[in-house]
Amino acid sequence: NDKIKINKIKKNKYQKIVISPGPGNPDQAGSCLKIVKYFYKSIPILGVCLGHQIIGQIFGSKIVVAKKVMHGKISQIKHAGKGIFQGIKRKLFATRYHSLIIDRKTLSKELIITAETKDKIIMGIMHNKYNVHGVQFHPESIRTPEGMKLLKNFLKY
Repeated sequence: NDKIKINKIKKNKYQKIVISPGPGNPDQAGSCLKIVKYFYKSIPILGVCLGHQIIGQIFGSKIVVAKKVMHGKISQIKHAGKGIFQGIKRKLFATRYHSLIIDRKTLSKELIITAETKDKIIMGIMHNKYNVHGVQFHPESIRTPEGMKLLKNFLKY
């Protein structure tokens, strides 16, 4: 997570940025924090798992230990079809690999919840002004059937 630096992103003129899964927590994510802080206004960003938590933390939300560890578990996710969830089946089953979550009570006013579990764990966020999205689950997993569509939505968004 320290191999790509801000200057390389500027030089190569990347059109999108994906901050991918962990391990660890946002404070251990190396240059990922700096990259999101520097580019969130100018380049679309998708955070997956740890990347989702990084986005939450950067905008002032607290990251906390979940009551239930979810490693390799599938959950049904509720969403309203906003942002990268447009056109995704309302009964979305998603694969989760995490023990940390964004604390709902401290969610930044700049972030909108786009998806959650039935017990109100935040599974998706988007910035209210910029093209920044996060998902706590793993859309790239074969066990997340609508995951590729969600990733394609990000590429089009």
